[in-house]
Amino acid sequence: MLLELNISNIAIIESLALQFGSGFNVLTGETGAGKSIIIDAVNLLLGGRASTELIRTGCDVAAVEGVFALSPQVLETLKTDLADYDLFDESGELILRREISRGKRNTCRINGRTVPLGVLERVGHHLIDIHGQGDHLSLLQVRRHVDYLDSFGGLWPQRQEFAALVGQLQGIRRELRSLRQDERELARRIDLLTYQVEEIDAAKLQPDEEAALDRERRLLANAEKIQRLAVEAYEYLAGGEKARQPILDLLGEVASNLGELSRLDDSLKEQCEVVENALYQLEDVARTMRSYREGVEFDPQRLDAIEERVDLLHSLQRKYGDSIADVLAYAEKARAELARISHSGERIEELEAAERQLLQEIAGAGSRLSEARRRAAAELSAEIEAHLDELNMKDARFAVDMHWDEGADGAEVDGVRYAFDAQGFDRVEFLIAPNPGEEPKPLVKIASGGETSRIMLAMKNTLSAIDTVPTLIFDEIDTGVGGRTGDIVGHKLATLAQTHQVFCVTHLAQMACYGDKHFRVSKQVIDGRTISRVQELSAAERVEELAVMLGGNLTDATRQSAAEMLQRVSGARVA
Repeated sequence: MLLELNISNIAIIESLALQFGSGFNVLTGETGAGKSIIIDAVNLLLGGRASTELIRTGCDVAAVEGVFALSPQVLETLKTDLADYDLFDESGELILRREISRGKRNTCRINGRTVPLGVLERVGHHLIDIHGQGDHLSLLQVRRHVDYLDSFGGLWPQRQEFAALVGQLQGIRRELRSLRQDERELARRIDLLTYQVEEIDAAKLQPDEEAALDRERRLLANAEKIQRLAVEAYEYLAGGEKARQPILDLLGEVASNLGELSRLDDSLKEQCEVVENALYQLEDVARTMRSYREGVEFDPQRLDAIEERVDLLHSLQRKYGDSIADVLAYAEKARAELARISHSGERIEELEAAERQLLQEIAGAGSRLSEARRRAAAELSAEIEAHLDELNMKDARFAVDMHWDEGADGAEVDGVRYAFDAQGFDRVEFLIAPNPGEEPKPLVKIASGGETSRIMLAMKNTLSAIDTVPTLIFDEIDTGVGGRTGDIVGHKLATLAQTHQVFCVTHLAQMACYGDKHFRVSKQVIDGRTISRVQELSAAERVEELAVMLGGNLTDATRQSAAEMLQRVSGARVA
């Protein structure tokens, strides 16, 4: 629910900081005092259209911020959108902020982090539903009518089972479309895949051969230098042209001298052992160098062969992958695709059989879902009409239009193919005939602002147990409503406030008296500037406000009527 609303520099509102309750919040005041501006500010917060004309004269930036406390159910609904921007907070507190600027880019923030407008709008739709003339009037969104109907009828499990069948069918049809490509294209694809597989197989690649080839190529390319260095190393150690006196001979003399010294002075025994060990190790090195120099040979033909092999590997890697492992993996993938295409006829037959089976299942499941919806639609219409009767729309008729559209790719029912999607066969739209003698027509074409709000109120009372949007705002719901009907509307709003947070902007005392919290919106001129103020009323102040709303002037009679009205509502709640 909405805990706090802070507005700054929007139209005649300089600065407002409002705190709301969880039940029924009422806003009253004279026309032009700023009630509609508050609703406009909430619309901004929910991602509505922003205009610099809303910015207060003389200011560069306007802002609105809302602090929300989310129930676990709403938090779960928003989890994906919030997690995508690392905004998910299990504490359940959410802060939305919208700023509009004359010279800079407008900004949207959630929990202090800047987000795209679309994210703010998606999140906002789960938090508040505004019923009046605003952009968030969910009842006028035809795409949501089937959701309302399924929620009322408890049909979501049945709908999800149908959607699962449709998902399977879509997967089968995607594969079929792929296999039914133009025969020439398939032939070209087979030729290409065959060439690629044969090219890779002909290379007889080994996973680790590239490193081995690089080493052998390096040795062959430097064979002369390697042989020269090996010869010189051996001659320095064991004797030859490079050494007049070999290192081994010199080290042998050192070892002999230290041996004699250690026999005379045993403190040198350790140094003698070190030299002897070094002598043995260098003798091993000399033998290794002698064998190594004899094995080094320059083979131009082998070097050419290696260069060609390396070029081949690089060529394959340019085409099929960054490494030999990638190239081999590509070959396996190409082989699998080739096998699939080569046997596409058999696979097409299998898929076509599966498609026919699924279409039969969809026809049955869709028919059952549609029948359940028709039963739910009759119950929904009856309940909403009963509420409308109480809301001074006794002659109004509410209807749920459901029809199927034919489609060549649809499922066959009674010899006719009907189109469907994951929601079913049904195209659902709510219709209303506000006056006798009229045919029911779409809500958006018939209902006025006040009628739409009353229809939505009737629907919300009918669907309150399963409606997940926690906060509802009703604006202009009292249009064309008298005191008697206003009392009924107020009672229904108070009933709805038992399961939702409800806001109502009204001019009727008969509605306002049901509020748990009552805010009076007024305006005053300070230093030549008009400023809108909002005050939460005490019990005594409510009597005064309701008295003015009843009679225009404060009299003992209007005060008494207002007090009796509040006492009656309070007594009804206790009862």
